[in-house]
Amino acid sequence: MDGRLERARELYERAVFGGDVAGLEAADRELDGVEADLALARGRVLHARFVDGQGGREGQGGEGQGAEELRLFERAVELYRLVGDVRGEGEALFWVGIFHQVVRGDEAPAAAAFGRAQELATQAGDKLTLSYVLRHLGIAEHMAGRLPEARERLEESVRLRGELGFMAGVAANLVGLTYIAVAEGRREDAAAMLDEAAELAKAEGAAAVVGWVEEARGRL
Repeated sequence: MDGRLERARELYERAVFGGDVAGLEAADRELDGVEADLALARGRVLHARFVDGQGGREGQGGEGQGAEELRLFERAVELYRLVGDVRGEGEALFWVGIFHQVVRGDEAPAAAAFGRAQELATQAGDKLTLSYVLRHLGIAEHMAGRLPEARERLEESVRLRGELGFMAGVAANLVGLTYIAVAEGRREDAAAMLDEAAELAKAEGAAAVVGWVEEARGRL
């Protein structure tokens, strides 16, 4: 059992059998944290289904697409903020940004969510979430034609993921950097990065990233 659920149960028993109702607010906070985790997890599952149905393409959803996904992510943000979980709030805000960028193709609210997520992830020392935020800020910069800024954000994301040993994520970012290198006329660098990405992705069993590598090779 999740430790928070166990603590909520103990606080309930103290209130009902011991007459100590002072702990019920603490029980609520424990349960709010559990609910936040569940909302975030369910939202991610819905997002994975969306991406699978779209063949991985971004920005294909209409205005009403994914309403439940957004509701779950926003609920997670609300609950993490309520219980004072800075790391959780930052992660949930990142997913709000992902929703707007990937599902709705709407960069303005995505940028706002990513910006706040970056602040909170930095504050919490959450390098993994920060690496994701930087990746998607880099994607936004690339889409806007700001190649140096895009490269800087993706390279920083690569650095963070390397520190964490998240090599499948490094490979994914190298694919993104390949497209930037091609746009900048650095085709030899692009080819070398694809070779590295392929090697990392295969070693990690990241079949989807291997597919991204092959798609990128076809465009070189």
